[in-house]
Amino acid sequence: MAASGNGGSGHETIFTMEATPLKYGQGASEEVGWEVKRLGVSRVMLISDPGVIEAGITPRIQELIEAEGVEVELWDRARVEPTADSFQEAADFAVEGNFDGFVAVGGGTSIDTAKVSDLIATHGGEIMDYVNPPIGGGKKPPSPLKPLLAVPTTSGTGAEATTVAILDIPDQRVKTGISHAYMRPVRGIVDPNLTMTLPAEVTSSAGLDVVCHAAESYISKPYDERPKAESPDERPPYQGANPIADMWSAKALEYGGKYLRRAVENGEDVEARGAMMLGASLAGIGFGSAGVHIPHACSYPIAGLKHEYQPPGYPQDHPFVPHGWSVIVTAPAAFRFTYDAQPERHRRVAELLSGESIERADENTLPEILIQLMKDVGAPKGVRELGYDEDDIDDLVEGAMKQQRLLVGTPKEVTEEDLANILRESMDNW
Repeated sequence: MAASGNGGSGHETIFTMEATPLKYGQGASEEVGWEVKRLGVSRVMLISDPGVIEAGITPRIQELIEAEGVEVELWDRARVEPTADSFQEAADFAVEGNFDGFVAVGGGTSIDTAKVSDLIATHGGEIMDYVNPPIGGGKKPPSPLKPLLAVPTTSGTGAEATTVAILDIPDQRVKTGISHAYMRPVRGIVDPNLTMTLPAEVTSSAGLDVVCHAAESYISKPYDERPKAESPDERPPYQGANPIADMWSAKALEYGGKYLRRAVENGEDVEARGAMMLGASLAGIGFGSAGVHIPHACSYPIAGLKHEYQPPGYPQDHPFVPHGWSVIVTAPAAFRFTYDAQPERHRRVAELLSGESIERADENTLPEILIQLMKDVGAPKGVRELGYDEDDIDDLVEGAMKQQRLLVGTPKEVTEEDLANILRESMDNW
């Protein structure tokens, strides 16, 4: 039998680039009714959270959709940092409601809740059937979902551009995800005007998530170093660094370095708000193709193991660790660890974030730039501030090791001992 086109090496030779069509700009959300009508739907489930509703954003979106003669039912209980139970409640509502389309208005919370509601309403089954293995069954949806339009109100997750929904499973003390290409929204409407009322702390956490998405995907195992997929259906959504994902990630890093401090400092800085909003979507497209790894793998147990931290600037109804902060606290140590696998890529990320060319870089260059950014935008100084100490490291490592779908994208092999060292170094970054 002749060798395959990749020389018989058994490595992947193909990557895919899929992205949500995006409409971007100040006032773009005013066109939501037109967009929904264009999708040909007649009955929509509108998913949002209490804070976004209170800010007057969701009622305006509902009004614009109804003005086009489309029936709207509002689900107003999307929970910040959603759980399997909160997803299930929304999914039950979706199943009973007989909707032919979905619109999400809010942060990653609302958009992810909409993705899962759409999944269960279209294909049935239990949420845990679809959750990534080894935590869930890893079942794949057999055909496309009903159309989902995403209207983000934070500049962080890039959920409008991705194939994944993240959830907390309290009884297993872990966060994980459901991921499949069919879960990508059919369109995103990205309007910087919707982020003007975000508190500085939310802007900080969301913006650091953008930076991490882009850095992790730029510094991930190249797609052609991964094992070849046995069939197109087996190729993971997170495929590893590739030339197209690099372009999106690089632009997001540039925007994060240049505009995040300004957006945190002055919420009414329209230019900075707009750049971070666009940066979130660009990073979403980049990591949606290349994937993320160690900081995100560690962030899930950091957010899921204890529920003691009460974040400033967020709703006070339950303690939780905001996603961007749970990710950024281990990023300096993670990139110190991965440096020797890809020195040039680490240097390039450092240059994009700093906006300067760096002649000589070592393993500390990028971590130092990240730590300075964290300080400037008021991030927690490390894992300890989020309620953990050295006695928790074994449990945190165990939770991170369950995120193999992410860890396989690390540019070098990562062991339990490596993760323990990264978490130990990340207890206090300064």
